[in-house]
Amino acid sequence: MIVARISTLPKHLQPMLATLTDSPFDDKDWIFEDKYDGFRMVATIEGGEVTLYSRNGKIISHNYIEVAKALEGIKHDAVIDGELVAIGNDGLSHFQLLQNARRHEAKLQYCAFDLMFQDGDDLRGLSLLERKKRLKTILPKHKLITFSNHRATFGTKFFHEADRNGLEGI
Repeated sequence: MIVARISTLPKHLQPMLATLTDSPFDDKDWIFEDKYDGFRMVATIEGGEVTLYSRNGKIISHNYIEVAKALEGIKHDAVIDGELVAIGNDGLSHFQLLQNARRHEAKLQYCAFDLMFQDGDDLRGLSLLERKKRLKTILPKHKLITFSNHRATFGTKFFHEADRNGLEGI
């Protein structure tokens, strides 16, 4: 287990990116997650204060105050990677709803899928499965926050299920 100690949380991180493939596949060494139709958001929680960043490092906390307040329920210093989505009446995420969320009421949700730092420890040397396990234990119970589930090994089956259910992908 590789965990490096840091003194302060980094202010800008490049989140892990999905791997594009030509077709779905199965692999015992892989996990597969839902692909959301939203935008990437990294949350830094330090001393109970939450800062939200876009994928390119721009601070966007002021645009999503309710999400930041929900993440204040995390009782650890942490850096979390996730996706901000707007959920439609069909229960699916829709980017168009998200684009209009500040002008119209939209059901926002922060789908958290990776814990990169926790309490001064750089967790990026751990497996994604271990980081997700730790993430699940620290997320607050809040209607705006959800843990992004995953499946191991069977990407082909998961892809076809996602397609049947009208999801963005995996």
